[in-house]
Amino acid sequence: MSKFDPYEHLNISPNPDGSVTRLLRVPPVPTTLDEDSGVVAVSKDIPLNPEKKTWVRLFRPTKLPSNDSEVARIPIILYFHGGGWVVFQASDPVVHERGTHFASQTPAICVSVNFRLAPESRLPAQYDDAVDALLWVKKQAVDPNGEPWIRDYGDFSRTYLYGCSNGANITFHLGIRSLDMDLEPLKIGGLVINQPMFGGAQRTKSELRFAADQLLPLPVLDLMWQLALPKGTDRNHRYCNPMVDGAHRNLLPRLYRCLVIGYGGDPMIDRQQDFVQMLVMNGVMVEARFDDVGFHGIDLVDPRRSAVVMNMVKEFIWSSPA
Repeated sequence: MSKFDPYEHLNISPNPDGSVTRLLRVPPVPTTLDEDSGVVAVSKDIPLNPEKKTWVRLFRPTKLPSNDSEVARIPIILYFHGGGWVVFQASDPVVHERGTHFASQTPAICVSVNFRLAPESRLPAQYDDAVDALLWVKKQAVDPNGEPWIRDYGDFSRTYLYGCSNGANITFHLGIRSLDMDLEPLKIGGLVINQPMFGGAQRTKSELRFAADQLLPLPVLDLMWQLALPKGTDRNHRYCNPMVDGAHRNLLPRLYRCLVIGYGGDPMIDRQQDFVQMLVMNGVMVEARFDDVGFHGIDLVDPRRSAVVMNMVKEFIWSSPA
């Protein structure tokens, strides 16, 4: 029996210089500005930081809600995709589809962030890219020549951060960082933390129970963190394990309201539930939606679960205090 290779599982190959070659090449989904093409949301790509080669894919619903004769302003969702820090980008089909859903079904202006990947760029590079994206959205509110989709249709007082898997990890850390940032007139209404990717040096019961998980077996989770964390650190670094002591813990009482989503078949479910407990103990307004049935990423492959998550997000956003 051949030895399990986590690199092969992820369809990546390590290179001598520390980078990886991503072997699975999925044709990118092109953007479309043609509102008459039958799409439910139009989209376009905008450079974020040319030096870092980061960019955002912007989505606007084709049908904009209106109040009487005026177009109503709609929430802004800053979206951070999954992929274990190592794979996927904003133009991949599964990521593009989620941005389309956010825009058309919420409805909202969705800003899907194409952040840098590990190991070529290790943490905190992804958090830095997230800050760049948040400040870019803020800039559109005060710039007369700002991006018209956001400037003309976005409600800056209802900006939400959404992330799935490692994107949910980014969402949490961006939420913490943003507490001491001057964001006016932008206001963050809440965080949607969907199946957050957290870890730690000590194994949890769920990690051991699902050690041979088909999607995220332990050797794959370990490799993702090995490639993403700063060199010389372990999985008890605060980027990976928010339960450890650190300056971030002192900021938790000021954190925005959170929606945390998880599934019982996720190897990280114990850490996600401990995370919720930590938030609650620090006075954060938390809505925890855990389902005993399901696995990590189920909402990306099961249309029914995807619809359930979308309804949770809509309810969370539209029930927010004005």
